Amino acid sequence: MRTASTAPRRRAARGNDGWSFPDLVVETWGDFACFTRPELKAERVSYQVMTPSAAEGLLRAIFWKPQFQYVIRRIEVLEPIRWMLVRRNEVQSVISPQRVKALRAGAAERYDVEEDRDQRSTMGLRDVRYRIHAQIVVDPKARAGSGKYPAASEEKYRDQLRRRVERGACFSQPFFGCREFTAHFGAAEVERRPIAHSEEFGVMLHSIAYTSQGERYQWFRAALDGGVLEVTDPLADDAVAMPHGPWRSDGAEG
Repeated sequence: MRTASTAPRRRAARGNDGWSFPDLVVETWGDFACFTRPELKAERVSYQVMTPSAAEGLLRAIFWKPQFQYVIRRIEVLEPIRWMLVRRNEVQSVISPQRVKALRAGAAERYDVEEDRDQRSTMGLRDVRYRIHAQIVVDPKARAGSGKYPAASEEKYRDQLRRRVERGACFSQPFFGCREFTAHFGAAEVERRPIAHSEEFGVMLHSIAYTSQGERYQWFRAALDGGVLEVTDPLADDAVAMPHGPWRSDGAEG
């Protein structure tokens, strides 16, 4: 009989940090990227490498169901870190759905983009290429199944993701931080080696939890070791936490 004391030893004996299956590996690349540092959002400055939350967003654009979530295990950097600087015309305000309805309904309603225009710079990355290692964790309720839905399993979702990656299929076009920075993806090319580069990045966005109270951000201390960014999940006790400022919104609509 499995006990609480034997379960950790069994997981450790499996290897691969206790995961039952090998990591799913997806390779992605693109011409430009901007993984914006949260403290530098007005004049955007990117992290040096892809963040775990960006990697999860990319996988979710390829394949996702509410019955499971992705756990990003590591990100390999396959091309040297190159920077680029662009200046773009943007608008300062974010238009709300209510404002869109008003503009459509009333012929007298106007939005003058010239008055709202602002020029901002973006310090981003160019010629990026990453290899994402991830696991799929199925929700316990979905795993148990019900009279209405059959039981879900990691094997099924792993195969579906693998097939979509091989076909190049996706729910929406993945991108690297900004929608105009398109991300391409495919099966991993194992002969490519991570770059020979190590660097401390400081605090990096780990993940975003969507709760009834709004979005909750989690952080960790990130470092590139031999071209590999190891991602800890769940966060260790000594990882960076933001207990007094994780909420970006109160979750209220409008």
